[in-house]
Amino acid sequence: MALQATTTTFCFSGPTFRSTPHSLTSKRPISIKATTSSPSRLSNSRSNLKGRALSSDGSTQESPYVVCFGEMLIDFVPTTSGLSLADAPAFKKAPGGAPANVAVGIARLGGSSAFIGKVGEDEFGYMLANILKDNNVNNDGMRFDPGARTALAFVTLTNEGEREFMFYRNPSADMLLEESELDFDLIKKAKIFHYGSISLITEPCKSAHISAAKAAKEAGVILSYDPNLRLPLWPSADNAREEILSIWETADIIKISEEEIVFLTKGEDPYDDNVVRKLFHPKLKLLLVTEGPEGCRYYTKDFSGRVHGLKVDVVDTTGAGDAFVAGILSQLANDLSLLQDEERLREALMFANACGALTVKVRGAIPALPTKEAVHEALLKAVV
Repeated sequence: MALQATTTTFCFSGPTFRSTPHSLTSKRPISIKATTSSPSRLSNSRSNLKGRALSSDGSTQESPYVVCFGEMLIDFVPTTSGLSLADAPAFKKAPGGAPANVAVGIARLGGSSAFIGKVGEDEFGYMLANILKDNNVNNDGMRFDPGARTALAFVTLTNEGEREFMFYRNPSADMLLEESELDFDLIKKAKIFHYGSISLITEPCKSAHISAAKAAKEAGVILSYDPNLRLPLWPSADNAREEILSIWETADIIKISEEEIVFLTKGEDPYDDNVVRKLFHPKLKLLLVTEGPEGCRYYTKDFSGRVHGLKVDVVDTTGAGDAFVAGILSQLANDLSLLQDEERLREALMFANACGALTVKVRGAIPALPTKEAVHEALLKAVV
């Protein structure tokens, strides 16, 4: 890959992010391994975890697993847009965390997904585990920590639905997942293994992330990467860029935003195909660039292009990119040959764009993720 990480100072020109690190517990974090069925607050009954999908001949078949790795947390979203956190009169509690959003998004679309990550052994942690279960996401890879809290994020919304973040995670349970706690059987039987970059920020989660991705790669699993830049969580912009790029060339599918292209290329034009191609490494199968309401661009070794998005009234953009990822991964999990067929890939990306568009119409991430029926209805209306 032509792009190299250096230590040059960079001024991020995308949306403004603010961070106020804060420890939510005075207890010394203690990492334990616990299955989701062990806490008494969780139901012992197992969900129906196998999604169904239509095959090319119209028959139904089991949809292959997409295993999502990383953080799951609580977003507190203001009920009134355009105000600072201090001025917001009230907040809506919404489950979130990019990898968990993708897992739920895939299940909502009729696919089969699993989540691997860690939450606090607290009320929010129990709630999140049950939300996964209630949405037919396999949560066997979820772990609980008795000494660290579930991560929280307060999200400020502008009048246009754009966001600023204030995180409470220093440390939160997701940062403390250890390699010994990974469910490698779950990882190896996946068809696609999806992750972000937040799990690379601190140990021991960084080592767990690298080990999980390595196991997936060795098992022939497709690796899907969404950097999902949250700059305030990193020690510095240079550190963020270096770590994000450190695992770049292991991924088979990468999704990035326009702002992330600017960040990774140190200010280059995200609309210049030559700039974007710098991010295309030799083994990459698909590079996707999301452009919000304008849709997305796609790049493979053999072809590239743009698929327009749907125009909707924006309430909250939280989770829109994750809904897009869920949309395209749900299609690819059923048929990886889409990567070689531009016409069918464009159809799949149109579906993914609609997933993202529907999500911005509702506050919060997981509460806003659409069903397959809702996406098809939106696409039909767009055609008419």
